[in-house]
Amino acid sequence: MKKVVIYTGKLCAHCDWAKELLSKKNVKFIEHNIEKDSSKMEEMLKKSNGVKTVPQIFIGEHHVGGNVELQDLEHKGKLDNLLKN
Repeated sequence: MKKVVIYTGKLCAHCDWAKELLSKKNVKFIEHNIEKDSSKMEEMLKKSNGVKTVPQIFIGEHHVGGNVELQDLEHKGKLDNLLKN
């Protein structure tokens, strides 16, 4: 299974929903709270080409985007494949 990294912030419902989906699928992920660690915000901005909203989700080298994109992949049946390959 690919490495999954999620950048989050505080009081972020979309972050919670994304983490809930990943947890429900038994996907281990690394969470970086950009509010607590400003260096992680810089890292997120570089990796996401300047996207400032949270969550920002990465599966392997693939930039998924946010929770809406993650949920969309799941509903289309494409998330499992992305996690495996």
